[in-house]
Amino acid sequence: MALKIIVCAKQVPDTNEIKIDPVTKTLKREGVPAILNHDDANALEEALRIKDKYPDTYITVITMGPPQAVDMLRQCLAMGADEGILASDRALGGSDTWATSNALAATVRKVGDYDIIFAGRQAIDGDTAQVGPQMAEKLGLPQVTYVKQFELAEDMQTITVHRALEDGHEIIRIKTPCVLTAIHQLNTPRLPSMKGIMAARKKPVSTYSAADLGVDPDKEVGLLASPTNVYRSFTPVPRGKGTMLEGESNEQAEKLLIGLKAKLAI
Repeated sequence: MALKIIVCAKQVPDTNEIKIDPVTKTLKREGVPAILNHDDANALEEALRIKDKYPDTYITVITMGPPQAVDMLRQCLAMGADEGILASDRALGGSDTWATSNALAATVRKVGDYDIIFAGRQAIDGDTAQVGPQMAEKLGLPQVTYVKQFELAEDMQTITVHRALEDGHEIIRIKTPCVLTAIHQLNTPRLPSMKGIMAARKKPVSTYSAADLGVDPDKEVGLLASPTNVYRSFTPVPRGKGTMLEGESNEQAEKLLIGLKAKLAI
């Protein structure tokens, strides 16, 4: 039995290079390097590990974004994925998480046949962790989020995962087809090999418009269809230098108490 896996990935700005425009209060994206979202790399790696064990596995990576997101898809193909699909259209621009999940769900339906959908827990440019679960709901699929350990049974239809919690983890058994969102503890993503980079040039990459996906720009995707929007982004004001009080004397304790009362009075 050959497994068919879909991986949802996103090209994001490197948050180590992000700056805020002081006038418009929005992110400066010009000159900022674009990268494969970290959690999505973990999602892809887990799919590739399945393919390592079962070579007949077919991996399709889907994304929504501007035309340059095809570079990120080529990176995924170089890592070992088989096919890339880009949903790119001005009508998709400005989509919030709800509208984005509509577009991705429509892209999954376009792909058609699949056993597992992997996605990253969240994107580093938004940190909402909403798109994967929303997509699962719209596809009518069972889902497990925050997956930190994965095991596929010999029947290739039963999956056992460990789901991370703040104070431990849950062990959940789930049947395919399903949606799983990965966290960085799941694995260590591989780097593309030179052979993989050369092979990626010959692998198929398709681009779908909103019309191709059959989504309504006024009701399902895009800025007008998004029920939420970012009012503004800003850089927090740096905190002042702290005061160090060393020692264990009553005098130091009194200074600490006076300082705390002064802070509370501000």
